[in-house]
Amino acid sequence: MFGTQTKKVMLLGSGELGKEIIFEAQRLGLETIAVDRYENAPAMQVAHRFYVVDMLDGEELRKVIEQEKPDFVVPEIEAIATETLIDLENEGLRIVPTAKAVNLTMDREGIRRLAAEVLGIPTAKYAFANTLEELRDAVAEIGLPCVIKPIMSSSGKGQTVCRSIEDIESSWNEAISGGRGKKARVIVEEFIHFESEITLLTVRSVSGTTYCAPIGHVQKDGDYIESWQPHNMSTEQIIQSQDIAKKITDALGGYGLFGVELFLSPQGVYFSEVSPRPHDTGMVTMATQDLSEFALHVRAILGFPIPSVRLLRSGASHTIKAAKESKTYQIAGIAESLSIPDTQVRVFGKPETKVGRRMAVVLSSGETVEEARERAAEAADHIIVTHD
Repeated sequence: MFGTQTKKVMLLGSGELGKEIIFEAQRLGLETIAVDRYENAPAMQVAHRFYVVDMLDGEELRKVIEQEKPDFVVPEIEAIATETLIDLENEGLRIVPTAKAVNLTMDREGIRRLAAEVLGIPTAKYAFANTLEELRDAVAEIGLPCVIKPIMSSSGKGQTVCRSIEDIESSWNEAISGGRGKKARVIVEEFIHFESEITLLTVRSVSGTTYCAPIGHVQKDGDYIESWQPHNMSTEQIIQSQDIAKKITDALGGYGLFGVELFLSPQGVYFSEVSPRPHDTGMVTMATQDLSEFALHVRAILGFPIPSVRLLRSGASHTIKAAKESKTYQIAGIAESLSIPDTQVRVFGKPETKVGRRMAVVLSSGETVEEARERAAEAADHIIVTHD
């Protein structure tokens, strides 16, 4: 099926973002292998081969990587035995963008300390806690309201806004139950009164550092509901945002696309988080740019040039989420949704639903961001996750 010179890419984590990475890798002739902790994950459905392993188990992870001998290992989620990736990189394996970047961004402590304490990037005040009593002390130090998050989680799981002393214990319980991995450790952040929050997709490649047009987004309980591109920003805000993004991505190194999350406030731009991989809010680029965030990631990984990124039109995305847990479901209302002009629907194909789990996304474009957002919201209203 493949020539002897065909390169292999192994994806660690096989959700909806990974599915798009697999598509783009195959378009450029790569052999693709998808790995995740459960069978029939979205990217597994389109990859050439797949494996089901506990990626937090270093021995299991090493075994499957050594069996396949991929040219590139591309982490798509945080919950991975990053110490094993560091060892494998030291043995000559190519980790995207680097094992250091994956390790540092796997938990919020490493990346926050790098940004604030090493690079001097503006961030919200923060503290860490290992116990409920330490959390009470940290909240007293940071002040109320504050944001409490697990050190490691995804899609906003375990994140709460703590508004009173009485909320502290429930925020602790939420953070511990929503965290990934084995760390009973949380971060407490100052609540920034921001005007808006954005994702600045930043690409490091042989062509240098390239920025996509800023993406605005709305989150609920730490998970994104809708995003749009471009987000309206002043020239000064764009300059500050790109400066922060370049500092943090240069420190992480390697080639690939990074999702840099920022707060825009009257006091300036604040760094929030960074993912060394395509970002969920960046799914909107499938409707707006000449190269989606997934195409950019794969091009950068392969060492191909990225002379420019063009924004072709304004666009918006809107998520479709499940309301209950079930192993049988249907996505209804797609025909009605597609009756909205300039609209696409992407169904992820996840094997089961869970409360709040993203099952599909609507992508709409328009003459303006406002028109695109209205279309995406209207289209999303038509789609329902139903159960037998």
